[in-house]
Amino acid sequence: MKNWSELISLESKKPYYAESLIPFIEQEYASGAVYPEKENIFRAFELTPLQTVKAVILGQDPYHEPGQAHGLAFSVPEGITIPPSLRNIYEEIHTEYGSEIPKSGNLESWARQGVLLLNTVLTVRAHEANSHAGHGWETFTDAVLRELNRQDHPIVFMLWGGNAQKKASLIDNPAHLVLKTSHPSPLSVYRGFRGCGHFRMCNAFLSANGLDTIDWRID
Repeated sequence: MKNWSELISLESKKPYYAESLIPFIEQEYASGAVYPEKENIFRAFELTPLQTVKAVILGQDPYHEPGQAHGLAFSVPEGITIPPSLRNIYEEIHTEYGSEIPKSGNLESWARQGVLLLNTVLTVRAHEANSHAGHGWETFTDAVLRELNRQDHPIVFMLWGGNAQKKASLIDNPAHLVLKTSHPSPLSVYRGFRGCGHFRMCNAFLSANGLDTIDWRID
């Protein structure tokens, strides 16, 4: 495929999407608060076109409190308090590069450099983590990962935590690099994420394959 629009169009015609996922999502948005806003559901794909993807950071589902989710895994808009998992991500980057801990949790600059910030489930009911799991989003995002696996340009897949690591079976193209460790949440950050070196490993792999590296600093 040449772009995300082709994939979304193809998936939207399948029964799981047209007959199950969309009716469920429409009902959820009509009946209460759901995040992110509808126009931001596919924000990650808008900011990181298929042909530009250099790295994938896989999250579970969007933040479920007001003002946090804006369509990018782990990211929050300007002015929103940095969530604990993202703070731990920043601290790991600080350890690896010595850069300052950012005051902003907005990761759009990563997305624009080719980091696909993808949640496996793209929507969530307010105040209820993982409340939209099991309704079809996983099938859609598995299709996304399979398409990324088919790409012939090198991509780094950063799979943090058990939920993300289950997706490793979808990535068997030897052109790519899969990095796995614990989730950066406070509950598991010391089970492998702290000191994992993933951000330097990612850039070393990109550089070795003749690609521009990612500037992980957030201004």
